[in-house]
Amino acid sequence: MTMTALDISPTEIQQGKIAQAHRDRAVDALRTDGFVVLNHVVDPAHLEILREKMLADLPSLLSRPDAPFNFNTGNIQQDPPPFPPFLFRDVLLNDSVAAVTRAILGPGVKNSFYSGNTALPGGTHQPVHPDVAQLWPDLEYPTPAFGLVVNVPVVDMDAANGSTELWPGTHRDTTYSIDQGSFRIPESVLDQRRAVCPPLQPTVPCGSVVIRDIRLWHAGMPNHTDTPRPMIAMIHWCSWWTNNEPINFPKGTEEFFTNSDLKTNARFVEEPIDYLRHNQAYDLQK
Repeated sequence: MTMTALDISPTEIQQGKIAQAHRDRAVDALRTDGFVVLNHVVDPAHLEILREKMLADLPSLLSRPDAPFNFNTGNIQQDPPPFPPFLFRDVLLNDSVAAVTRAILGPGVKNSFYSGNTALPGGTHQPVHPDVAQLWPDLEYPTPAFGLVVNVPVVDMDAANGSTELWPGTHRDTTYSIDQGSFRIPESVLDQRRAVCPPLQPTVPCGSVVIRDIRLWHAGMPNHTDTPRPMIAMIHWCSWWTNNEPINFPKGTEEFFTNSDLKTNARFVEEPIDYLRHNQAYDLQK
């Protein structure tokens, strides 16, 4: 299949308003394929600042005896710094992204996650999984989307450095629900799905954003280069979703989050935020 990647114009960025034709195509791609790429929506200069900081933070993160690896030692959970001068509106409160996620999730859409993952050189293939499966078992038809993952690569991302493997259309698969306890997709099921529509690894230039349905099957992939590949992740939820924790930001940054259609489930704290010890190792049941 052909991936939907939309070139958002400088005029749209400057006006803070995505063209309706672009929004409609993005919504159609998310409903049909389960993901879409918005090109040129984040200032590469902002991503360069985040990239340098995240790469500088990585040795400290890896030195933890309880380093927060995801499934295997080739992929590590890594938060970007949640304080100035590393907060950028086009990352956290991107108008084009918010227009798309609001069109899918409705008024009151909120971000309740600000983290990321870094693909380390020499890693292995993660098990294929959805982040959250269907809400109820034995559905005849899938529900509308209730959560969308927003991935912001801080480098050019492709198959060479571990672009996430995506399985188009699997967000509409009703086989797996959240009450089953394990979201690893069995190899026999993957073989059947591959015959219908094989997975792909999108090429995403720095400054672009991937939005995907949280139910979409996906997997972290090996990084075949010598350089770690950081990627920021957020999760936009519909207004009624309450199963999440607030994101800690420093007191004094409240104004940063105003004047946006996207709400942020933020908690403003006085104490320093130890963002490099925030996460724990993660695996799914086998």
